[in-house]
Amino acid sequence: QVRLVETGGGLVQAGGSLTLSCEVSGIIFAVNVMCWYRQAPGKQRELVAGITNPGRTNNADSAKGRFTISRDNAKNTVYLQMNSLKPEDTATYYCNARLLGGRREYLELWGQGTLVTVSS
Repeated sequence: QVRLVETGGGLVQAGGSLTLSCEVSGIIFAVNVMCWYRQAPGKQRELVAGITNPGRTNNADSAKGRFTISRDNAKNTVYLQMNSLKPEDTATYYCNARLLGGRREYLELWGQGTLVTVSS
């Protein structure tokens, strides 16, 4: 019943901005880590950014200075603010959550993905 729902993808011109969101729904005991991954055709899925419940963040080198990950615990939502987008940022972005469900079971969940396309 626990699900991740991503929104915010779309088409944007190089240099533009997009904000992705990922909401966790269902009965949850605690959320430990939420991350954004991306995967472009023919490439390996890679970590973009992650954030822990206390607010510690980690960004991939490609995201530093351009992307900002944040969270709203009250809404069980994580965001990825992407600025200065480049064509090489084009990919399907996936939300990943590592959490404890209602029975304190460990869960690692993936969203369905949201496509980000950056044009030249």
